[in-house]
Amino acid sequence: MKKLCIALGALAVMAAGATLPASAQEKLVVSTWGGNWKAGVEIIGKEFTKRTGVEVEYITGGTLDRLAKAKVARDNPESDLINTTAHVGYLYHSDGLMEKLDWSKIPNAAKLYPMAKRSDYTVADYVYVYTPAFRTDLMPKGFKITSWEDLWGPEMVGKLGLPDFDPSHIIIAATRLAGVKPEEWDKVKPKLLELKKNIKAFYQSDATSQNLMRTGETPVQVLLNINGYHLEKLGMPVEIDVPKEGAVAGTDVWGINAGSKKKELALQFLNIALEPAMLAQLCNFHKCSPLTAEAKLDPAIAKLPGIFTSQEAIEKGTIVLEDKTYATLLPQWKAWFTENMMH
Repeated sequence: MKKLCIALGALAVMAAGATLPASAQEKLVVSTWGGNWKAGVEIIGKEFTKRTGVEVEYITGGTLDRLAKAKVARDNPESDLINTTAHVGYLYHSDGLMEKLDWSKIPNAAKLYPMAKRSDYTVADYVYVYTPAFRTDLMPKGFKITSWEDLWGPEMVGKLGLPDFDPSHIIIAATRLAGVKPEEWDKVKPKLLELKKNIKAFYQSDATSQNLMRTGETPVQVLLNINGYHLEKLGMPVEIDVPKEGAVAGTDVWGINAGSKKKELALQFLNIALEPAMLAQLCNFHKCSPLTAEAKLDPAIAKLPGIFTSQEAIEKGTIVLEDKTYATLLPQWKAWFTENMMH
């Protein structure tokens, strides 16, 4: 009798399991960054779970660390969706680590600017920029940065801070000033070396950047506009300028892991992520530029320097590099910059 009860109990559990909601049976795993970037993705995840009943789990880490782990786990991917930078997205799909996107199942992608479809495998949701910013109380009255050329000026000697993890912004700016393609960056090496006397320090993270600006050690920096807004929010007298040649644009992209068993759910997640209302919510949260004109930003955010509300404005106000070119050149730039500019 006891065995019969156990058997009937097991059958009851199995039967109940057959009718359990999706959230109790499966989950979608997203690979992204930590901190505020994860918080932004969680906005999408909560809405996805609300609509589908499927829980979202997050794997966080650095951009290249996550790429390395994806290569190791290519036969059994840890995640279903990847959120990374556009040029690193190229490295994923060129190595067979992403599935081709079925655009017919992402109808909201049709509302994006053409530049948002980075490849058959990756789609971008917003744009941010790296651009000059400075402490207004530590620079001469009326000081402005109207051109990238101003960073080479004599008033900048010993005041400039640059990121040590990615020299692409200043190199791209130098090529634009010289009127050459980024692929011809060898031609601007002498100009870059001229900048050394103006560089005071390199920052390793957002926190280091903020501290160098707070203490005044580097009252001028090339930084992520989103971080600049954060400094302003902290009460620091910081001005963010967009040079006439354009700020250097960055985009993050979404892709689906090759081998994911949750491809249909991943496509649903992407479609929610690309809804105009969701992009407006994300860009109001991060203070960045949505890649659709249908996403309506808060007026106070829309007027910030480095925020763009149309593809025409993005093309006019930013320097956008093609993903394959960026991915190919960045290792060369890092090696040369580390050897010649940082030492």
